[in-house]
Amino acid sequence: MKIEQADKYRGSIIALLTVEKLPVADLPDPLKNFAVSKKGDEITGVIGLEIYGDYALLRSLAVNNNFRNQGIANELLQYIEKLAAAKKLKAIYLLTETAPCYFTRKGYQTITRADVPAEVQQSSEFSHVCPHSAIVMLKPINNL
Repeated sequence: MKIEQADKYRGSIIALLTVEKLPVADLPDPLKNFAVSKKGDEITGVIGLEIYGDYALLRSLAVNNNFRNQGIANELLQYIEKLAAAKKLKAIYLLTETAPCYFTRKGYQTITRADVPAEVQQSSEFSHVCPHSAIVMLKPINNL
């Protein structure tokens, strides 16, 4: 398994996110803080960060159905958390409708939308892409 910068895989990423019913219309261009996992030439997973000041919004964590239960999501999450730490960000926020238990096991805590910094609340994910029913979670970055 290999993890690398995602920009040259935009088409494959959009295809994977579409299959997983995750938003694609507001993906940043370029995919500067996104990464993919690969097995051979096949994209097995994707993850990304959108950075807003001292904070990041985690988005687009998805693993190809053919590669599930192999630890790929965990590897991608560790990679992106280390990236956030290297960028000296204070915290990672996320919205999820399907995986709150997974993220809780990874050290994320459920918070309210009001607890999210204003700059992150201005993101398209918070302002209009994800429904208000989505669960908001936070993980402080403490020298991961």
